[in-house]
Amino acid sequence: MAIATAPFLIACGGGKADNPGPVNPAQCSGASCGVQGPPPSGAGAAALCPATADIVKSTFLGGAGSGEVVQLNIDATAMTYTLKWLKSPIPLTSADVTITREGTQITGAVIHPPTGMLPTAEQTRCAFILGKGTGTAPADGSTYTTPDFVNNPNPPMILVGQGVAGGGIPGATVEYDGLTIVPGIIDHVGAVPNRHFDFYPFLGFASTTTDITRLAGTYNGLLYHLVPSGSYAATATNTVETFDAAGNCTGSNPANAAFTPSASGCLTTGTAWTANGGGYFDSQNAPQIGAQLKLPPLNQPSGVSAQAHMILGQINGATVPLVIRTGSVNLGTAALLHADAKVDDESGIAMLAAATPLASGGFDGGYVGADSNFRYTAALIQGGVGTFINPSTSAAEDGFGLGYSLPSPGLVGVQQANGQTGLAIASGGLYAIEIQGTVNGGVAPTSQLSSTASSAPYFGIGAQISK
Repeated sequence: MAIATAPFLIACGGGKADNPGPVNPAQCSGASCGVQGPPPSGAGAAALCPATADIVKSTFLGGAGSGEVVQLNIDATAMTYTLKWLKSPIPLTSADVTITREGTQITGAVIHPPTGMLPTAEQTRCAFILGKGTGTAPADGSTYTTPDFVNNPNPPMILVGQGVAGGGIPGATVEYDGLTIVPGIIDHVGAVPNRHFDFYPFLGFASTTTDITRLAGTYNGLLYHLVPSGSYAATATNTVETFDAAGNCTGSNPANAAFTPSASGCLTTGTAWTANGGGYFDSQNAPQIGAQLKLPPLNQPSGVSAQAHMILGQINGATVPLVIRTGSVNLGTAALLHADAKVDDESGIAMLAAATPLASGGFDGGYVGADSNFRYTAALIQGGVGTFINPSTSAAEDGFGLGYSLPSPGLVGVQQANGQTGLAIASGGLYAIEIQGTVNGGVAPTSQLSSTASSAPYFGIGAQISK
């Protein structure tokens, strides 16, 4: 679908992220319209991913919107995968929220998407649906299994690229009846409604670094967090942060003053970053951006106790930090009426991009990935206009304007025709976007919660597949 057929789109301008000024983008005709339709990669186009026999040579280290740090390897010849959760707040069962799938490694089969699910044969070759995975959970010694291919209308799927893998990893059904403090009087504290997640959005890097000096500089960041104990309330915001050569966050400009950042002044970082031997970094007492559960009898939040984890992805000559906030739950001591409980179950993901000038056209191209709607999506960026495209039908789903004159270099304003505003960033062939409102029809029906607010913010990360 030609971008020229979307004259209703509003481009952004002005100097405020929360109030970009509308302008009327110039329309085109014929050859002046440039790239048309969905991100192309047909016959004659460069390979989107390594040769089939070479895909197995990369183990991708990355993070998911569930607050999980993940290692993933796909053998495209044997058509198998191995996935390990290095950090995770996702409970193994509904019986105990403190026993998570952290440390669990599963193996299983992969298949390519059926013909017609993706627009081109090359995209299909580089995409892998993850089938039933099985492994032993070290937390309790139980066998952990994820769903098979059959009867799974929205399965986890990984799209492998040159140096990056994105899409979705196995989801989970999450539910918790809550903490009983005084039976029949104070119970169901922190209850988590039953919700099934088809998959969790994931981004992983084939190459990462533990050289913390590469982090030095100023970054724009987009964050997206969920609070399960708050009926999965979602919060998305942005931050501008500066790191020194030791990885300390030395300055910040939080976009949302309603939430208190950490002592460092940053929204991504609590205590100093420390290498953990797993190829990434940890920070204790990660800042919160969402409204927190209040514990009786004092009706106060239990404080900040979660960890942040930073993966320094290396792609196309750029360092792209990915920050995962892993929620933490300690139910405390029954004899003390759980007064010592620590419930900080806010979990999520953030992408940072170097705060360098980005002019109109600076990240033009087609991108594919997954989003907070628990859908796979493509995006086509052309100067001041962006379009979300359904990767299965190649039809345009939603559109937005882009403004490049915000105060922080590299931070791009986003505005939809219906007035919803947001921000976008890009680095190394990756882009992230957040919009304060419903996009592309909202959350996939199979991952919806009845109380999910229609105004919940939208967040997505995509990898470039065409220019």
